[in-house]
Amino acid sequence: MTFGFASLSTTSLTSATGVTSRHGRLLEPSEWTAAGIPLLRDPREVVSGLHSRHSPVPSTAVIAVLGPEERLVASASFVQRSASADGWEYRNALLSRLRRVLPHDLRRRTPVRTAVLLYCREGDERWTEEDGAWMWGLRDACTLHGLRCGAYITLTRGGWQVLGEGRGGRQPNSDSRPRHLGDTAAEFAPLALHTGGGAVDALRRTAAR
Repeated sequence: MTFGFASLSTTSLTSATGVTSRHGRLLEPSEWTAAGIPLLRDPREVVSGLHSRHSPVPSTAVIAVLGPEERLVASASFVQRSASADGWEYRNALLSRLRRVLPHDLRRRTPVRTAVLLYCREGDERWTEEDGAWMWGLRDACTLHGLRCGAYITLTRGGWQVLGEGRGGRQPNSDSRPRHLGDTAAEFAPLALHTGGGAVDALRRTAAR
């Protein structure tokens, strides 16, 4: 997988790999790829479902937890005002939302649920230090909540991309309108994700925004 890099002018801290960064705690693309993040069976459906439920605009983060067979367990969205925060601050923001929407799984020997992060931002699909800080925050928040660290997805004007996998699409994007989910039932409308066998599961949202 080949990554492009978007330059950032302000620098102050140094990452573990020796790269100077204003974010401090971050993961670079090679580190993220080497971490063995589990692949989503149908990332387009995950992105479309979360986009429909949370209507993200730039600077919005959507954290979602998937259970076995990629059943949506819970999700929450929030606006991150600072684009230059340290990964530690992002970790705390994610962990706070996770604690609000579901109990932790720290008593399990092996995680059974996976957290994925969709971040809507300005710019193009190239990796940035801000993405690296979100990756660090997601990984650490998952560890502290007993979850498996899943995909990190960016949503920009050009479309969506699962960083580290080379999978993406033009729709939805940060400018597109959310897909209609129904009238009063929209709050708990099902999210259809394809299983490995080609079946479709109706996923109920127990999300908080």
